[in-house]
Amino acid sequence: MNSNCIGGVLHLRLLLFSTSHRILAGHPKISASRHLSTATMGSQSQPPSPPLAEKVKHEMELFGDVRVDNYYWLRDDSRSDPKVISYLQQENAYTEAMMSGTKKFEDEIYAEIRGRIKEDDMSAPLRKGPYYYYSRTLEGKEYVQYCRRPIPNRDAPSSVHDTMPTGPDAPPEHVILDENVKAQEHGFYRIGAFKVSPNHKMVAYAEDTKGDEIYTVYVIDAETQAPIGKPLVGVTSNLEWAGNDALVYITMDEILRPDKAWLHKLGADQSNDSCLYHEKDDMFSLGLEASESEKFLFISSESKITRFVFYLEVSKLEEGLKVLTPRIIGIDTSVSHRGNHFFIQRRSDEFFNSELLACPVDNTSATTVLIPHRASVKIQYIQLFSDHLAVSEREEGLPKITVYRLPEVEEPLVNLEGGKSVQFIDPVYSVDLSVSQFSSTILRFSYSSLRMPKSVYDYDMNTGESVLKKIETVLGGFDASNYVTERKWATASDGTQIPISIVYQKNLVKLDGSDPMLLYGYGSYEICIDPDFKASRLSLLDRGFIFAIAHIRGGGEMGRQWYENGKFLKKKNTFTDFISCAEYLIEQKYCSKEKLCIEGRSAGGLLIGAVLNMRPDLWKAAVAGVPFVDVLTTMLDPTIPLTTSEWEEWGDPRKEEFYFYMKSYSPVDNVRL
Repeated sequence: MNSNCIGGVLHLRLLLFSTSHRILAGHPKISASRHLSTATMGSQSQPPSPPLAEKVKHEMELFGDVRVDNYYWLRDDSRSDPKVISYLQQENAYTEAMMSGTKKFEDEIYAEIRGRIKEDDMSAPLRKGPYYYYSRTLEGKEYVQYCRRPIPNRDAPSSVHDTMPTGPDAPPEHVILDENVKAQEHGFYRIGAFKVSPNHKMVAYAEDTKGDEIYTVYVIDAETQAPIGKPLVGVTSNLEWAGNDALVYITMDEILRPDKAWLHKLGADQSNDSCLYHEKDDMFSLGLEASESEKFLFISSESKITRFVFYLEVSKLEEGLKVLTPRIIGIDTSVSHRGNHFFIQRRSDEFFNSELLACPVDNTSATTVLIPHRASVKIQYIQLFSDHLAVSEREEGLPKITVYRLPEVEEPLVNLEGGKSVQFIDPVYSVDLSVSQFSSTILRFSYSSLRMPKSVYDYDMNTGESVLKKIETVLGGFDASNYVTERKWATASDGTQIPISIVYQKNLVKLDGSDPMLLYGYGSYEICIDPDFKASRLSLLDRGFIFAIAHIRGGGEMGRQWYENGKFLKKKNTFTDFISCAEYLIEQKYCSKEKLCIEGRSAGGLLIGAVLNMRPDLWKAAVAGVPFVDVLTTMLDPTIPLTTSEWEEWGDPRKEEFYFYMKSYSPVDNVRL
């Protein structure tokens, strides 16, 4: 069923009738429906009747099973069917009429959220080469400026106490690129990549002016903004410098799968660019990364369960790509470089939480285990420095950073021990490694929690000292001490312990079951929904809401097996985990059924649709954003972009076992009247 207009049965009307692959939002004729006259409808004493979609019988048969979708006609790949557009306009008009009484409150909330934003702001400057780089926002402007300032004493070693000088005596600020100026010519504007050349003389940036994520890449002089060569058109935002005279970039095929990697020499015409690699298997997509050392580029080809890597030596572009890790189904590798070695993060069915290996650049088959696999600790990714290794890990559902001192480049690499862990203050939080300078001893990371705004720290990997460089400003009298964060564990139906992150305003909640709650969930693709800060959420918390995140299986919070136990023929664990979390929160008097609201987006929208069908009695309200609710019909259609690669996430319903399992939870196939 392409539509989810199930009204009271699913407790919501999804105005765009979309799955994650079929969305009609943004169509100019649909947007124009906001200008329809709803005054008459809004002034009626009785609420208007919702529009009724026409029923047109459409049968789909497989394995002797017949499904009827009366709303299949709402699929419109052209986004131009007048009948479909007319119906969506009616839905939008109905919504405006029904919500007309909340307009004043909506405006109040919007002003409140906007009032917390410091419009005139700048990011934490990053020392790189001879400059401090940073971005700036201006009051009344929607976009950012990309800026830099020369470092006065560039030969001095970097320190966590470095501060970019400002004021009349400081080196002048230079605006490399102003998005506000560029955006004036377009209704939509986004820069997807901003890459400074290794010699700091040029910038390559990827520009999207339509919102379709198909980019044009421009190269400009960093000082004068003068264009260098012709732009590269029809590319992704995935690009890297290959030295100072060339770029490597990725393009997509007709189903929007990144499938080709290209080498572009500055000044050459794009038609003369050489294709480094073409991935013809539609289960795989290409990725591109530069080593922190800037000496190698890595082109990976990956599916949901497999990734293999080629390397390109920047100083020997003429030699082309070389295989670093071979293509072996079920083996996932990612790579970096330092000195005479490649560092390889490797995951397999046996080593499901990954191990870290190293091999000599000139003998990639001779690997040494640096960090062995641990069943309780997942290696997420690494960041290399000239003398240190920083590892982003997960343990007991929480992210952590561990730093190791590396031996001198000339010395052999052996098993790493004695790593130092960075300490954090909140019981639940989010932390990510940030771009840092390869040659320094300073690690930059960003930290936030449900009560603490995003904070940027510089960490001295020799001394263990952390220095706060920037904290997100929240206007309007925000005081983090007014909020409490907690971590609780719910017991799933099979006995598994499910972590829950919770935040509330301590002066407003009673914790007696009378408080309203918003419970958020996702649970797919091994994505971790870490508890971070959102200033907009304060509008809920400051009205007495409790906010919670259910870290359910299918996500990656508790390691790789947490994900494996919430996909394929175990997908229902995602839904039952969420229900168990809700029941636990009600039992512990954080809320009641009458005041429990739930939310999820995309694959999280599938979660919401599934639990509404399974336990409609448990929720007061639900928000399903761009929900993937037509699972079976979508996954049976390989013409939809990226569907084939999704078979390794959900299963291939062309196989009978998967067909009937997916049908058993697909939201639109399980609506009960």
